[in-house]
Amino acid sequence: MYEHAQSTTPRAWTVRALALLSAVIIGLIPWADNAAAHGSIVDPAARAYSCHDRWGHDHLNPAMAQQDPMCWQAWQTDPNAMWNWNGLYRDNVGGNHQAAVPDGQLCSGGNTQNGRYRAMDAVGNWHATDISNNFTMRLLDHASHGADYFRVYVTRQGFDPTTQQLRWSDLELVRETGRYAPAQNISFSVNASGRTGRHIVYTVWQASHMDQSYYFCSDVNFR
Repeated sequence: MYEHAQSTTPRAWTVRALALLSAVIIGLIPWADNAAAHGSIVDPAARAYSCHDRWGHDHLNPAMAQQDPMCWQAWQTDPNAMWNWNGLYRDNVGGNHQAAVPDGQLCSGGNTQNGRYRAMDAVGNWHATDISNNFTMRLLDHASHGADYFRVYVTRQGFDPTTQQLRWSDLELVRETGRYAPAQNISFSVNASGRTGRHIVYTVWQASHMDQSYYFCSDVNFR
């Protein structure tokens, strides 16, 4: 049985419109691949999506170095990681995520795509989304891949994402979903009770169209 995607909210329509606009703009950039082909967690925003969403229109602005240093280093390392914010996946993992994605490389999906997303693993003060312990995850999936499941982990209380490299042992599984039918917008609720302050929400999205696994680090601040 499929779980049901929640109805599209006005905010979701806004996210979709912005994403489609960005896809059009990306098509005009010669070094970008086809970023309209896959998907990403957009709320709380995964790192590549967050950097693109906030700086894609102004990514050459040197003020980013002071205002948003983690996104700055990511743009400097490989701008294609942001233009292709929805391409952070690995094929043929066979469900063995911990073997495919080693400690210290969780946010880059094990340096997937020839290391394109390696800057996502950098430790520092990434821009964080303020959320409550009960929150909603939202996936934007242009290709409507559907999902065999989502696994959502949250770092244990006491982990400091601004100074510590992320390992599997730092994560606690807080939600595993059932299947979702193909849709461009999928959302589901998550409970991460007992957390306060800065954390990483780590999401594994197992797409259902083929053995394709996506890995997302979302920086959050539990209020």
